[in-house]
Amino acid sequence: MITQRIVFFAALAAALAGCGGSGQDELQDWMAQQRAQTKPKVEPIPEPKKFTPQPYTQATAFDPFSNQKLTQALKRESAHSTTSAALLAPELARHKEPLESFPLDTMSMVGSLLKQGRPVALVKVDSLLYQVKPGNYLGQNYGKIVKVGEAEVVLREIVQDAAGEWVERTATLQLQERAK
Repeated sequence: MITQRIVFFAALAAALAGCGGSGQDELQDWMAQQRAQTKPKVEPIPEPKKFTPQPYTQATAFDPFSNQKLTQALKRESAHSTTSAALLAPELARHKEPLESFPLDTMSMVGSLLKQGRPVALVKVDSLLYQVKPGNYLGQNYGKIVKVGEAEVVLREIVQDAAGEWVERTATLQLQERAK
């Protein structure tokens, strides 16, 4: 049994030894031939462009960092903020009404009526009904009611624009019809 194993391993080793040599030699020859035939191509780097400095011709122009320019800019800005503050100051000085704590889009107009000959709108907020008339305030943008109609309430709101300035805009609260 042991002799059979030794014979088997000897035959296996001889078979493996015969397979290994011939393929490697051919491969090595082919690699050497390819290296000899291949010539690398390296393109030359282009010459850098010549830099020609431009002369500064604005030496006699207005200095952008001068005190005069800064003073003019500050005057313009204070003029804008003065008109903006004049628009907002009366709104900040008065007492807020209860309906100013709710956003306008959470309110709905559900009806209108005449009370002592004056138009009054019925506004619903959080399942509560309020009576509002011209001069009352609605919403979080200082919305003062300008007109109450049969189908809408017109407000004048004070909001900030993209530049941060306070501007007036008109908003409406439309009559909401009940779904049946």
